[in-house]
Amino acid sequence: MSFDLQQILRENIKRLVPYSSARDEFKGEAKVFLDANENSFGSPLTKWYNRYPDPLQKKVKEKISAIKNVPVENIFLGNGSDECIDILIRAVGEPGKDNMLICPPTYGMYEVSANVNDLAVKKVSLTPAFQLDLPAIEEAIDEHTKLIFLCSPNNPTGNSLIREDIEIILNNYFGLVVIDEAYINFSRQRSFLRELKDYPNLVVMQTLSKAWGLAALRVGMAFASTEIINVMNKIKPPYNINQASQELASQALDEVGQVNDMIREIVQERESLTGQLSKVAGVEKIYPSDANFLLVKMVKAREVYQALLQKQIVVRDRSKVELCDDCLRITVGTP
Repeated sequence: MSFDLQQILRENIKRLVPYSSARDEFKGEAKVFLDANENSFGSPLTKWYNRYPDPLQKKVKEKISAIKNVPVENIFLGNGSDECIDILIRAVGEPGKDNMLICPPTYGMYEVSANVNDLAVKKVSLTPAFQLDLPAIEEAIDEHTKLIFLCSPNNPTGNSLIREDIEIILNNYFGLVVIDEAYINFSRQRSFLRELKDYPNLVVMQTLSKAWGLAALRVGMAFASTEIINVMNKIKPPYNINQASQELASQALDEVGQVNDMIREIVQERESLTGQLSKVAGVEKIYPSDANFLLVKMVKAREVYQALLQKQIVVRDRSKVELCDDCLRITVGTP
């Protein structure tokens, strides 16, 4: 058996004729645009934003391609990674019939998007060491399991999943395997981007929200085979990344050196924060992190959370999350 995207796509997606925008139909250069019912007199802003943006974000993708060493045709940009998640689920998950698999504790939007799309969610908990339980995953998968979402480095635990375990899944499962690498820039592990050519069922997600510091722009990235990317482009709204976000993201992508400096400083501060927290009374365990945050187990975590709020310091209370009893998730801040 081998991966065949056509075998797992929803029938309505196979038949779907995507919306054709004015900017899709016109190719080339022009001076007078009277095709898209825009306001030809401009806008009230200093910079005119009266024209629709590039629906496929070609200039931004070209810069990402050069940085990531991935061809443009293997890149999808979403309105945040959340849009990438939603589109992948809609592409292959038949509502009320199919299911997908997640490994909690993990990023909550996988399950939310599945629920929105009426896709059943199979949960195989991570081990106490926050690693994949491969026998349980194998047992849980059935003929209707269309996707597996793996977050590495994982949120909220901060650790990277064992690479060989992920490879076992890629080699033995023939639905989509989506690896969410939102925090990969802070990790000791290498990205799975290099493996795209080896696994036609692999989708790697990254983001400009974390290391690149562009959370407000909402630009998520998905990397996959041309076949998968074409399906995602077919489903997405025509202008899913606005012009301002495209322009600002393009400017930021010219500053790789500055971003690398910030990453190094964040990793240094992560180690400093670990050392300082280890001296705090009531801290029981600081979990190893490959991300820009720490998961910290402490006595009376909820009370500590409330006490910090009184000082106008906001951390994330994860004490009710599976395997994270009495834990706070603390983002690495400035010195």
